[in-house]
Amino acid sequence: AQAIGLGAAIEYLNKIGMERIEKYEHELGAYLHRRLDEVPGVTVLGPSAEVEDRAALLSFVCDQVHPSDLSTFLDMEGVAIRAGHHCCQPLHRALGYSHSARASLYFYNNKEDVDVFVEKLEETLNFFGSIGENGADGDDDETFIPFI
Repeated sequence: AQAIGLGAAIEYLNKIGMERIEKYEHELGAYLHRRLDEVPGVTVLGPSAEVEDRAALLSFVCDQVHPSDLSTFLDMEGVAIRAGHHCCQPLHRALGYSHSARASLYFYNNKEDVDVFVEKLEETLNFFGSIGENGADGDDDETFIPFI
């Protein structure tokens, strides 16, 4: 059954064409890169969007928010990203980061997916940025949302 599934997957990809997939993936990855560059407090790690062989995945860090917290909150919004070392601990150390977040795209994603991701990312960053404002320490504050 596994061999049949693998054969069907290869046939499906060949039907679409790997060159078309690669071109689309590069365009979508560049779009994601540009969108993340617009978000204050987000630092994209790695080469620029214009690099020809850049994959459609981006590692990034956010000011004030640990990648694991970011991943958890985005997951609650239906957005899946990865958080951690991504098998790159030496690179993280060299860049001065303990962890990063990573968004990965493929040909089944589209610009709307990227836009929803960025929207939910901005909402999450705004949420974390609002904690501690106006003395929101949980004492007699009805708007305080505790972390559980």
